Amino acid sequence: MIDEERDQEVSLSRRTFLGAAAAAGVALAACAGGEETKVIKLGEQMVPGPKIAPDGPVIKAGLIGCGGRGTGAAGNFLDAGPNLQVVALADVFDDRVQDCRGKLNERYGTEVADDRCYVGFDAYQQLIDSDVDYIIIATPPSFRPAQFKAAVEARKNIFMEKPLAVDPVGARSIFESAEKAEAFGLKIATGTQRRHERQYIETFNRVMDGAIGEIVAARCYWNQSQLWYKEREAGWTDMEWMIRDWVNWCWLSGDHIVEQHIHNIDVINWFTNSHPVKAVGMGGRHRRVTGDQYDSFSVDYEMENGVHVLSMCRQVDGCANNVSEFVVGTNGSSNCKDTIYGPDGEVVWTFVPEEQPVEGEEYDSGPNSPYVQEHIDLVTAIRTDQPINEARNTAISTLTAIMGRVSAYTGQEVTWDEMMTSEMSLGPSEYKMEDIGIEAVVPVPGAAKT
Repeated sequence: MIDEERDQEVSLSRRTFLGAAAAAGVALAACAGGEETKVIKLGEQMVPGPKIAPDGPVIKAGLIGCGGRGTGAAGNFLDAGPNLQVVALADVFDDRVQDCRGKLNERYGTEVADDRCYVGFDAYQQLIDSDVDYIIIATPPSFRPAQFKAAVEARKNIFMEKPLAVDPVGARSIFESAEKAEAFGLKIATGTQRRHERQYIETFNRVMDGAIGEIVAARCYWNQSQLWYKEREAGWTDMEWMIRDWVNWCWLSGDHIVEQHIHNIDVINWFTNSHPVKAVGMGGRHRRVTGDQYDSFSVDYEMENGVHVLSMCRQVDGCANNVSEFVVGTNGSSNCKDTIYGPDGEVVWTFVPEEQPVEGEEYDSGPNSPYVQEHIDLVTAIRTDQPINEARNTAISTLTAIMGRVSAYTGQEVTWDEMMTSEMSLGPSEYKMEDIGIEAVVPVPGAAKT
């Protein structure tokens, strides 16, 4: 599954990564003298965003991918500030378009015209070619690299959900499109909402200012109950069933280590200002009902400086749940979210919100929602012409998760350089609503005993 050689080697080194971070508003400074370690002095990007986007000319958004997350993202955009409109919808299934259309109308009074509702595998291109200013991409992750590329080439500002790809070829496509987007001056946000949460930002600022010393270990988790699934219905082709059941098929979602656990992995990459260079993982399938994926992973990631990161994720009912991140330093530790601990484990700082969450308010909506804050920050950047391009960093975290998945599937140590040269590309060569011959084969690592 991993290509060991390629005519032209592509390498994303730590230097390249740090250069990208610096270009995004993060400057590096070495502390002089004594036992002080090198820390990151923050630029304006790490200042928490406003609580509502500023007023300005109407921004017309088009949504590609009208499922639950897409419908939610469209609503988050509308909640972000004044003069925002959703004017076009696209999906491979008409029933999803109509369901999203109805929900947006019921909640926001948004009316999307019949001729702005696009259906089919080419629906995304029809929407991009229309007069929308702001593209929301919330399709299954397999489709995102091509859709992102098309939106960038059309010079549209983009909000794209994470993960950004399911395989190394797709991740490298995102790198290329992100570079073009930067050259075009486009504004890009990418669904890693923890980077927009005030409590995470305030904690990050303190960690980068040396509150816990140099980071020497980290761990992250997304252990929860089983996700949803769709049993196959009469008349559905292979393609229709897989897309409607997409969170359970690796070629569509990347498996849940990529599709969901990327959030936690991204926090560790963010706080360490790096990414792993190798991974050794394991996993298995115990309770999943459909598809070809695992329902548990455990991965030991190693950073370039030798720091190890424990990554664990599981989707099984009736087990211990844990969704969190943690970094350990030479002089303390932090949960990355809202607390810093001293060397002996005592709490030395806790984030105190300016306002308490609204009672009964859902996490993904309302004024306290990080899902809304992502769009506030993106709309603010558009209306004030400030740079924002999160695609590269999220692609790095996507590829980190892919590296862990490949290691677990194969039982082998997998390196970053192998991922950056791999020709692995999942899914069919073309998309048609027919039987495509992809079978539900669950990966088995290693070799049978002889």
